[in-house]
Amino acid sequence: MTTTTFRVVRCDGSSVLLEKAAVDGFRERLRGTLITPADEAYDSARRVWNGMIDRRPGLMIRCAGTADVIAAVNFAREHGLLITVRGGGHNVAGSALMDDGFVIDLSGMRGVHVDPEGRLARVEGGARLRDLDHETQAFGLAAPVGVVSATGVGGLTLHGGAGWLLRKHGFSIDNLVSVEMVTADGQFRKASENENSDLFWAVRGGGGNFGVVTAFEFRLHPVGPRVWMAVPMYPLEQAETVVNGLRNYMAEADENLMVLAVFWSAPDAPEIPAAVRGAPVVILMGCYTGPFEVGEKAIAPLRTLGRPVADLSAPMRWVEVQKFLDADYPDGAFYYWKSLYLDRLDTAVIRSLVKYTENRPSSLSSIDIWMLGGASTTAPTSESAFWRRDAPFMLGIEANWKRREEADKNIEWARRLHKAMRLYSRDGIYLNFPGFMEDRDTLLRSAYGPNLARLRAVKAHHDPTGLFSGLLNMGAGTGFGAHERS
Repeated sequence: MTTTTFRVVRCDGSSVLLEKAAVDGFRERLRGTLITPADEAYDSARRVWNGMIDRRPGLMIRCAGTADVIAAVNFAREHGLLITVRGGGHNVAGSALMDDGFVIDLSGMRGVHVDPEGRLARVEGGARLRDLDHETQAFGLAAPVGVVSATGVGGLTLHGGAGWLLRKHGFSIDNLVSVEMVTADGQFRKASENENSDLFWAVRGGGGNFGVVTAFEFRLHPVGPRVWMAVPMYPLEQAETVVNGLRNYMAEADENLMVLAVFWSAPDAPEIPAAVRGAPVVILMGCYTGPFEVGEKAIAPLRTLGRPVADLSAPMRWVEVQKFLDADYPDGAFYYWKSLYLDRLDTAVIRSLVKYTENRPSSLSSIDIWMLGGASTTAPTSESAFWRRDAPFMLGIEANWKRREEADKNIEWARRLHKAMRLYSRDGIYLNFPGFMEDRDTLLRSAYGPNLARLRAVKAHHDPTGLFSGLLNMGAGTGFGAHERS
């Protein structure tokens, strides 16, 4: 049976049936590919990293370049369609997709151009971290991005971007020089401190609410090619001693050293003693990116805070560090992540984290303490839309599991832990770990605090009809926040 109409969600939350002739006419304006539910490629095109996400968009436009993005935005505006944007497809909430949605897919736009003399990189909106790392390391340079190489540069950056260079050079947005984007009127714009500065302020933390970012320009820094990686693993019963010691050490540590204290399970690997594999542990995962000759000394205290059951610390190439965690986050597994900022990390907090580690429904789940400070905390609250800058610690709650039928108990574990940790947090969340976007209004207030009113004003000016959903639609429309999450 031939499909003659396609159902697509509109900005007001209603649906419209688009005639095949209109869709075919749009297809002819593209260099890339338009994919509909009738196409053989549809099921593979709608898959994203998180296996929990099973949504069926109405139309997907796999763009070959900026001209396709302009054509797609114009078509969506003409028909009042709500847009979602896919970059790397790695957002844990699956915000790239919506049932009956209109998806602008940038995953084919992965170009990276490096200016080694100016220490700048222009990165297309569909690029992955591995694409950026590959090109920049050819010149001994790096951009501050995330810690899993399959992650999309776009989504990571638009909501902050935390990684191994966080304490030395700040979040990804702190190293953003400019963006190229297509706004709701179909116009191509460049935004920077000196041009369309309101948009530049908003996209640094405000996500995809304001247009489709087709390229990012990053400031680069000398890193590598070799750095020092710390990976001592301590038994869970030593957590109080180890984490208290880590907190004290990091208060005065070199800003070239970034550390996560990870409450996890010892991996099933040949380097790990057989009796320890799978046991709950605290891993002090750290990377020192300063002068190589002093790196071993800088990480040494992390390795002697207790009696480790294993220690994988070693010098590594920067690109290896960036891929170090990849195998732990395979495509198609099931994920639910939440976050908050901690204002203290004392014995009461550590004991609570130990209890929740012992009670994990899945041994794949982890609780991650990001040791902040340094450049991550120096930018004023008003410098960008990214609000919470003064917290000393960020808590990432990662529920990870293998079978769909185990979803309820793992999600409930993460939510209970998040609720328990709010006792130790004044406010704020990191939107790259957003759960499934439950309670939009609460998330908006927590994510943006005093910056929310200004963000909404920028949204109203540049996207008055609510064309762009964003991860958290801050306009008056329904947006992603009103639709199914899984």
